[in-house]
Amino acid sequence: MIRTLIIPGYRGSEPGHWQRHWALDNPSSEVVEQQDFIRPDLADWLHRLEAYLAAAPGAVLVAHSLGCALVAHLASRPSAAHVGGALLVAPADVDVLSNDITDFATFAALPRGELPFPSILVASRDDPFMRYARAEAFAAAWGAGLVDLGKAGHINVASGFGPWPEGVILAEALRARKAANVERGPRGETVTLRQPSIGAAFAGAARAELRVSCG
Repeated sequence: MIRTLIIPGYRGSEPGHWQRHWALDNPSSEVVEQQDFIRPDLADWLHRLEAYLAAAPGAVLVAHSLGCALVAHLASRPSAAHVGGALLVAPADVDVLSNDITDFATFAALPRGELPFPSILVASRDDPFMRYARAEAFAAAWGAGLVDLGKAGHINVASGFGPWPEGVILAEALRARKAANVERGPRGETVTLRQPSIGAAFAGAARAELRVSCG
């Protein structure tokens, strides 16, 4: 069974967050619980994530906010060979945020190297923690498929995201690639999905587009 490791960001994911819904709804999912979500330290967070990954090799990572920065740093480590894919939702721009939030200092600078596993970056046009143009640039640098979610804030509880079934479709696309042993394809293209378009029509369109965006 391909497991899903859910990686919260700064302060963890509160009850009602789509990451917590996924962990409850999907028995193959597990939340990477850091020892200290309030005072994040890159080295401590990496060691914790690697411990979870060692117990679930081939897992698909589903990261939000600062968790995306964690995955970007993981990419240069040997343990990245055990990652089946990564869904990176609303990355936190630690290069900018660390100027005001000293707790983010250990995560800067955000790596720009190409990720060695299939990945999808989901970005919002009005995310207060990363400008859309920056998200586009990181998707290109990482070789990630880019999903434009429109004006969706930080894609969290505050911006109206609960269970978020669209995101499940994106994660399942990565799980399906891993299950089929599909090698990493060419660099992704941009897919525009407008929240909250939910239903069978959306699901079919998203799956079709993902065949392009993820290679």
